[in-house]
Amino acid sequence: MTAPAERRMSRVDTAWLRMDNDVNLMMIVGVWLLTPAITLAALRERIETRLLKYERFKHKAVLDTMGATWVEDPHFDIARHVVLEKIPRKRGQSERAALQQRCGELAVTPLDPAHPLWQFHLVERYEGGCALIARIHHCIGDGIALISVMNSITDGGNDPPRRSVPAEHDDDPDADWLSDAVLKPLTGLAVKALDMYGSGVARSIEALAHPQQPLMGSLDMAKAGLQVASDLAALALMADDSPTRLKGKPVGRKVVAWSEPMPLEVVKVVGRALNCSINDVLLSCVSGAIGGWLREQGDSITGAEIRAMVPVNLRPLEKAWQLGNRFGLAPLVLPIGIANPVERVYAVRQRMNQLKGSYQPLLAFGVLAVTGLFIKPVQDIVLGLFAKKTTAVMTNVPGPAVPLKFCGATLRQTMFWVPASGDVGVGVSILSYGGGVQFGLITDAALCPEPQAIIDRFEPEFQKLLLLSLMLPWGATEPHAAA
Repeated sequence: MTAPAERRMSRVDTAWLRMDNDVNLMMIVGVWLLTPAITLAALRERIETRLLKYERFKHKAVLDTMGATWVEDPHFDIARHVVLEKIPRKRGQSERAALQQRCGELAVTPLDPAHPLWQFHLVERYEGGCALIARIHHCIGDGIALISVMNSITDGGNDPPRRSVPAEHDDDPDADWLSDAVLKPLTGLAVKALDMYGSGVARSIEALAHPQQPLMGSLDMAKAGLQVASDLAALALMADDSPTRLKGKPVGRKVVAWSEPMPLEVVKVVGRALNCSINDVLLSCVSGAIGGWLREQGDSITGAEIRAMVPVNLRPLEKAWQLGNRFGLAPLVLPIGIANPVERVYAVRQRMNQLKGSYQPLLAFGVLAVTGLFIKPVQDIVLGLFAKKTTAVMTNVPGPAVPLKFCGATLRQTMFWVPASGDVGVGVSILSYGGGVQFGLITDAALCPEPQAIIDRFEPEFQKLLLLSLMLPWGATEPHAAA
C-alpha cells in the first residue's frame, strides 16, 4: 500500500517544531568519526537506500493554524541533504578544535523549512579518516529514536519493519496510549485533583500501555492520584534555579566540546563498589566538573545546587524506529557545591531515587502535548517557565556495545549534543559506545565560551571516585560503613 503524501503531526512533535527561537534551535547535532575515509558518493547511496526507508525523512513540516502536517517533498534532492563540508583551520588550530568550531556554527544555522529538516555534512579529511556531522530537527524524533535510526543505516543494520509509521497512526497521530494516559488525567486534575476515576492513570508504564483496563476504585489508583497531584504541584511550584554564571541571557552563538571515552567496565566497577548505579557515578562526575569549573572562575558555590532537565524514555526500545518524541522530562538537582566526591555521589543517588515512581516525566510529556495546541506566543510563555527553573538539559543515551561499521569504515567515535529550549544555555550529553562512555557539552558563548575546560574535568572527577572506591575496606559500600 502506498503511503499517504500527508499526515498530521502529533501535538508533542508540533511543540518541538515551534520551539525554535533566536538563541536556541531545536536541532540534535551529532558527529561520527570514521576510519578510513568514505566518499560522498558512498554516503549518498547509503542514505538513499537506508535512511529514506523512514518516510519521515522525505517529508517536510508544514505549519498551519491548527498545528502542523508532514507533507512529502515533491522537490526532494539528496544533494541538498548530503553535502561536502570544507573546514578551514586557523594557524596553530588542531583538527579537533576546527571540527568543534564548525559543529557549533552548524548548531545555530537553521535548516531549510521548505524541505525535510535534516542534513549530513561530510568532512572528507579528518585525523586520517573522515568526519560526518548530522543535523536533525527534534520534531522528527527524540534521542532514543534517532540512535535507533542511525544504527540501522550502519553496515548490517536492520531496516524498519515494512513501514516507518504504524498504520494505526495514519489518521490520528496522537492515538497512542501516552495521550490517553497523560492528557486525560491532566484534564481531570484541573477539575478535581484526586478524582482519578476513568482517567487511565495506572500504577506502572506497563499498565499505562492498556488504558482500557483502568484500576478504578482500587488502592493503587488512589495512590496514583495522590502521586500525580503531588507531582503536578511540584512542577508548578518548583523554585527558579540558583543563579550561576551558567544561567543568564544567551546570545545564540554555540560552542561544543567532547571528551575521550572512559572504559565503561571500570565505571561499572566503581558503581558496584559504592553501591550506586552507573548513572549515579556519571552524574556525580558531571556535578563535580561543573562545580570545579565554577570555583575556578571565582564563584562561591559551597552548598549550591543547579537543576538539569533529564529526558526519561516513555516507550519500549523495540518501538524506537517509529520516530516522533515519546519522552518526559524529570527535574534533577545536581549538588555542584559538594566537594567530597563520595558524599556527592550519594547525594546524586538520593535525588535519583526520589525521582523513581514519580509521574513528573509523564506530566511534562502532557505539558508538551498541550502546548502543541497553543499558538506559538502562548507556547513560548509556558516553556519559558520551565527555562527559568533549570540551568541545563542533560541526557544519557546507551549506544551499541561494540564498534560499528559504516560504508566499510569503522565508526571509531561518536558524540551528539542536545538542544536547549527557551533561554537555557547548557546541554550535557553522556553516550556509551563500543565499550566506552564519554561526555559532550554544548554551551552558549556568552555563558561559557570554552566548554572544553569543563569537559577536561570529567575524567579527573571519575579518577577521584575510582581511587576512593579502591580505598574502601572489603565489603564496605557506604561512607559510614567504611568509617
